[in-house]
Amino acid sequence: MHISHETIYKSLYVQARGVLKRELIEHLRSRRSVRHGRTATDKYQGRGQIVDAVSISERPAEVADRAIPGHWEGDLLAGTRDTHIATLVERRSRYVLLIKVPNKETANVTKALSKAIK
Repeated sequence: MHISHETIYKSLYVQARGVLKRELIEHLRSRRSVRHGRTATDKYQGRGQIVDAVSISERPAEVADRAIPGHWEGDLLAGTRDTHIATLVERRSRYVLLIKVPNKETANVTKALSKAIK
């Protein structure tokens, strides 16, 4: 008979109570009193994903080799105390625009970017 490590951990965390639980937890590597599986993390819940995102590896060849000017790359940096900066980098010349954005809402970011570009 084979028992997976997942089954052993589940039985330790679910069935153990009181003093027995403390003794069992002392023998575990992580010494955590609560264990969360992979599906309990944000990474596996599908939140924060860009809908219909296109991978950078799928961009056209002329953009990747930086031969033609006019291709821009953008990013949004989030700092402390709810501060945000949008960056635009022209791929050929490496010209950088830094734009202070009031928050990370799409409408505000696009408004600030279009104002800076104009």
